[in-house]
Amino acid sequence: MKGLLLLAVAGLAAAEDGLNAWLRYAPIQNAQAFQARLPTGLVALNTTSGSPVSTAARELTQGLGGIFGVRLAASAEPRGRNAVTVGTVAQFTDANPTVRIHIPELKEDGFHINVEGGSVRILGQNERGALYGAFHYLSLVAQGNVSDFSLTSNPQAPVRWVNQWDNTQDGGTHGSVERGYGGKSVFFWEGRIREDLTRAGQYARLLASIGINAVVVNNVNANATLLHPELMDSLARIANVFRPYGIQLGFSLNFAAPQLYGGLSTFDPLDKSVINFWQNVTDNLYARIPDMAGYLVKASSEGQPGPLTYNRTLADGANLFARTLQKYNGICVFRAFVYDHRNLNQTVDWKADRANAAVQFFNGLDNKFEPNVVVQIKYGPIDFQVREPVSPLFSHLRKTSTAVELQITQEYLGQQAHVVYLAPMWKELLDFDLRVDSKPSRLSDILNGSRFNTSISGYAGVVNVGMNTTWLGSHLAMSNLYAYGKFAWSAASDPKDILTEWIKLTFSDDADVLRVITEISMQSWPAYENYSGNLGIQTLADILLGHYGPNPGSQDGNPWGQWTRADADTIGMDRTVKNGTGNAGQYPSEIASMYENIETTPDNLLLWFHHVPYTQKLKSGKTVIQHFYDAHYNGSAVAQTFPKLWESLKGKIDKERYEHVLYRLVYQAGHSLVWRDSVNNFYLNKSSIPDEKGRVGNYKYRIEAESMDLKGYRVYNVHPFEAASGAKAIVTTSNSTQGTASTVLGVETGKYDLSVNYYDQVIGNSTWELFLDETMVGKWKGDQEYILGKAGSPYIDGQTATRITFKGVQVTKGSTLKIVGTPDGLEPAPVDYVSVLPEGVID
Repeated sequence: MKGLLLLAVAGLAAAEDGLNAWLRYAPIQNAQAFQARLPTGLVALNTTSGSPVSTAARELTQGLGGIFGVRLAASAEPRGRNAVTVGTVAQFTDANPTVRIHIPELKEDGFHINVEGGSVRILGQNERGALYGAFHYLSLVAQGNVSDFSLTSNPQAPVRWVNQWDNTQDGGTHGSVERGYGGKSVFFWEGRIREDLTRAGQYARLLASIGINAVVVNNVNANATLLHPELMDSLARIANVFRPYGIQLGFSLNFAAPQLYGGLSTFDPLDKSVINFWQNVTDNLYARIPDMAGYLVKASSEGQPGPLTYNRTLADGANLFARTLQKYNGICVFRAFVYDHRNLNQTVDWKADRANAAVQFFNGLDNKFEPNVVVQIKYGPIDFQVREPVSPLFSHLRKTSTAVELQITQEYLGQQAHVVYLAPMWKELLDFDLRVDSKPSRLSDILNGSRFNTSISGYAGVVNVGMNTTWLGSHLAMSNLYAYGKFAWSAASDPKDILTEWIKLTFSDDADVLRVITEISMQSWPAYENYSGNLGIQTLADILLGHYGPNPGSQDGNPWGQWTRADADTIGMDRTVKNGTGNAGQYPSEIASMYENIETTPDNLLLWFHHVPYTQKLKSGKTVIQHFYDAHYNGSAVAQTFPKLWESLKGKIDKERYEHVLYRLVYQAGHSLVWRDSVNNFYLNKSSIPDEKGRVGNYKYRIEAESMDLKGYRVYNVHPFEAASGAKAIVTTSNSTQGTASTVLGVETGKYDLSVNYYDQVIGNSTWELFLDETMVGKWKGDQEYILGKAGSPYIDGQTATRITFKGVQVTKGSTLKIVGTPDGLEPAPVDYVSVLPEGVID
């Protein structure tokens, strides 16, 4: 124990892989000094194996043992002197009939903690609340808070769910986990539920510790075969693993299952045979999983089947499932992500607008839903973009419970290869006042039910963890999952406070560790917005492929409705009522008036609501196009600071996690330059308006690969053009030919940073070698598809563009720089350019 404490004091820890996330229960500094104020006994008011209270007792034993070295002894003393007592209020009262305690009102899942020296009382409104209280107490003491205190905490919203987009097998939509960047599904493998559900239980533990109460385990793009009785039996095994943590299982349904799986000729929600089919399914599921939370349904969206197939309303579709659930107190969560990409065409209809779809499809249905229906609405009108206004649908459904859909998995926001701490974005959204009927109408108050007096509203987070020990593919990305749970419990939470807690629990309370991770995290969303897509233009990622790398041209002329309407002179969606698609008019009058008027529209949403010339002046005095140029340079410059900041923590973070995070931050710094140059060059080409500062298109430190002396390499025209510096790259002349690109350097003798921009495709693992004269500077392999977890691409484009830098290389004037590329598979060792940079200079 002494050795462990000394290790903690030194700020070091044994190698960690991230599996325990913020539940490490690592020894804290000066742990022995707190011994006198800690309990030595444990009173569990329910010792039944598998009950949440017995789980809480186990966590308390493990937590206090790990943090302080205290060994809790089970106590029979019902009042628990110098002991920690955990259970429900009712259990405590039954065990202590003569004891009178005052506890403020507890709502469902709420808890009360009272600490007086070594006597600790943790009581929940129910057993799940007691477990939440135990986790909260352990979180506080793990941060060094062992003082006396009394607190009561109630969740603000009853629905605190996470959605897993897991497929039953690896060949499902977008792989084992759709938009998942942390490995294979923790639930499914080869069309079945995994035999070993250890990781599912560990996941439930993490979620319970942040107040989550249900997990939808399968993809919203659901596979109907999961209704097979054998698979239902196996789903019950997942529920059994969840139950000790108070987590309920939710289940996504394929709307067409009566036809696809049940052998019926129809899936019409009003057809009696369809109704009977779904009631039978529900009865069978609840026979196996009596505490199932309910269903999640995606229907009539993106070409999928749904009630609109039969000219029925969305309410007809939702109510079909809600009615089958009512006798079990289950709820039907029905996604509002409804739009018809088959008929979206901006050329045919200037007023066409996917942002209008949700309100249009739900128009007139507010009083048509069964009371156990929750409409799940993405936070913005489009699809998890780096900045969107709050969806106007929240202001239209006043008699219907709603839940906000937030995305923890960073589909459009760097896919965990870029650090983007999302809590500040969510806080802006939750605090936004929709001013319904000119009354205060913050989104958070709609979600907690207080604004419209709804009873089962709340939160749904798309998480998509995988078998990777980091869960999400990146250690830093886990701050988003932690923050999601905190906001779902209380929208009043502060993003920076949440982050501080998470850092202390995940890494340490070292002042430098706190400062650096806070600085990186709090700058990350603004930086990403700046170098990806600003002024409300959306994230300018490749909409047609992986939703990852830059491809601004893909945003127009596609059927998905994520348009910018950029031409040679103008840019932005006109969503005004006066001239445009009318989206601004879907908001309550005060907000509609603000967005309708270009003068009162915030600059950060200007291009979301208005179509303007590139020369339009912003409130800052800059033109739109100059803001683009400056923002992309500024955002990428911030990303360049992340690796150096992280490097200052060497020796204060365990080696495994230190190197894991550093690799991603270095990658992000390089890829932010790809973003910067791709977007800026695209709009320079589009508008023909030069950057006032002369940066865009002018790169004095670069040597274009196509200008080098080539042997075994040939020039390749990259598409889209802006994905390569100078629109060209080099590739080997065949898949079996080694290529050499060389040039004589004219720089003055001295130390330089040598950067190579190349392309790492998923169709092979090429190798590259960099030489100065005959001395090898470095060698690397194109294997990031095994490391980063982001969506792969077989193309030479902005998705695969990447960068490697060798720092402080001694260069002699007149030396020959040579790149040797060895292709592998179908990957032709592609190279874009080389930069010879004075030390510390960014290209």
